[in-house]
Amino acid sequence: MYAIKTEGLTKYYGKTRGIERISLTVERGDFFGFMGPNGAGKSTLIRTLLGLLRPTGGRAEVLGLDVARDREKLLERVGYLPAETAFWPGMRVRDALRLSAGLRRRDCGREARRLCERLGLDPSRKIDELSLGSRKKAAIVCALQHEPELLILDEPTGGLDPLMQREFFAILRQRSEAGATVFLSSHILSEVQRSCAHAAILRDGSIVASGAVKDLTRAAARRVSVRGRAALDALPGVRDLRQTPEGAEFLYSGQTRALLAALAAGDIQDLTVSEPDLEDVFLHCYGKGGGQA
Repeated sequence: MYAIKTEGLTKYYGKTRGIERISLTVERGDFFGFMGPNGAGKSTLIRTLLGLLRPTGGRAEVLGLDVARDREKLLERVGYLPAETAFWPGMRVRDALRLSAGLRRRDCGREARRLCERLGLDPSRKIDELSLGSRKKAAIVCALQHEPELLILDEPTGGLDPLMQREFFAILRQRSEAGATVFLSSHILSEVQRSCAHAAILRDGSIVASGAVKDLTRAAARRVSVRGRAALDALPGVRDLRQTPEGAEFLYSGQTRALLAALAAGDIQDLTVSEPDLEDVFLHCYGKGGGQA
């Protein structure tokens, strides 16, 4: 059984596109990254998967449950961390944690205390008095304390300092190793590349690439660095050409024979060809200026 399965999932706000014909499967136990710039449709997809938005077309199942028909059962088994969190005014952290646990009819006190200690969060503090980072910590504990089967995390590291981001991902990896599924939305490519086994890239509401992270990076253009001079501007397959005092650096998706011929006709002292990173894949799918703000 898949943790997440969608077929042609579509959501429009009137005439405005949210997501369009999303077909996606996420295996149980996977650590899955979902990437795209702001406005690409990531949050719309997540809210539709949680049953918080009614789809315009298509269908989706989460943990074998229909997102429209079985929303309450689904939310008991999922931990959701929104990109922006809001709490009732005047609450203390411990009150928010108890309310979240109570909604799921669970006693989460022991796990909540453990998570608060790991994240350096004082449960006696008033949420109104907390920094952005500490409010994000409170939201993380709310999402994780009931030890859900599936974690759906929307831009989860905003507001966290680098050390706390490292601790947060250590917690996620431990949950994943224990069998939980992690579905992580992010526009920070390094987060996905370091932690996720599989990923999908969203552009203008549709998936433009998906698969194992290692395969995505293999499929993209190679990164080439040369020391010396050669005529590369007009060579088919050259993108993001950047001239340096020593030579040039660029992405190349053309024929190897054509590249070698162009380099041989120039004055090249050194050549390096390397696998792309996930940022190169992202740029390959989007192009400069792609996506929405």
